[in-house]
Amino acid sequence: MSIPAQQKALVLESKFGKFALQTTDVPRPGPGDLLVKIEAAALNPADWKIQTYGILVNEYPVVLGADGSGIVIAVGEKISPEAFAVGDRVTFQGDIDLEKQMLRGTYSQYLTIPHEAVAKFPDNLSFDEAATVSSGVATAALPLYNHVEGADSVKLFPPWKEGGRGKYAGKSFLVVGGATSMGQFAIQFARLSGFSPIVATASRHHTAFLKTLGATHVVDRKLSTGELQAEFAKIASGQFEVVYDAVSLADTFPLSLAATAPGGHLVVVLSAAEIAEEAEKQGKNVHHARGWFVAPINREVSGPLLASLPKLLETGDIKPNRVEVLPGGLNGVVSGLERLKANQVSGVKLVVHPQETA
Repeated sequence: MSIPAQQKALVLESKFGKFALQTTDVPRPGPGDLLVKIEAAALNPADWKIQTYGILVNEYPVVLGADGSGIVIAVGEKISPEAFAVGDRVTFQGDIDLEKQMLRGTYSQYLTIPHEAVAKFPDNLSFDEAATVSSGVATAALPLYNHVEGADSVKLFPPWKEGGRGKYAGKSFLVVGGATSMGQFAIQFARLSGFSPIVATASRHHTAFLKTLGATHVVDRKLSTGELQAEFAKIASGQFEVVYDAVSLADTFPLSLAATAPGGHLVVVLSAAEIAEEAEKQGKNVHHARGWFVAPINREVSGPLLASLPKLLETGDIKPNRVEVLPGGLNGVVSGLERLKANQVSGVKLVVHPQETA
């Protein structure tokens, strides 16, 4: 498969700066890397937050984008043919160095990725659907199932290992923000682990869809805190063994903490510093989801999870997000991020096709 010399990439030019479409060199894979032609890239709220707040990244210019899917067009010399080959359809995250705060993201037409952080995906998924998978799976599963010492995790036994399916039958699980990308994957992993009831907060029009993912009850997120707590009390005595707050904003933290049973676990997707002290007083555990497969603390659990992912996707045990494709290739990213920032996206993942960039 021929490899072009140059590509188009959407570049954030500076800290707090603007995005610009640029022509850049196509990277060449290192010994343990895959070079992927990106067919679909998914938008994430983290991208507009990096631009707006100047977080996570210290080296500019930078190509953002945490999720993508595509076709392997070159394989590093140290990768065995049994692992990956040219032509494989793969899903992956952007490549990040958390210590140096450097990112090489998916808002480009080609990308090199360490093969340990890549998963193949089956033919029953489109490239668009596959682009929604990696960060959602990582952010849902890693803080639930990572048993490495020092990992910020609930340390549940994973459902992709023998004996893991249904292991937590009869234990309760709450997802705050069930229709978000992360919330959808949290519901599915809770189902695989056997939790019941699985309660999700979401807009009412998402009820039927979230029940197909495994939610046993969907509670209208527009209810007041008191009304939500009353609904929780009807379903699960008001408190849950595990709460996954996929929204993690100031107005959801008190609700999520109150819904966590004493000795139970609350997973949040944004910093939990403001509630950690209060949680400790109440005898509750708070975990900050860090959804990067390549993070050193996550590598031990990431390998088996990524190896299991193709089968989970093929069987439908894990379903991708529903998608909305934005026109214009990489030119559609900026307006899409503006919609995410304005909270104008619900129940779907925004996706662009980098190869269609004019």
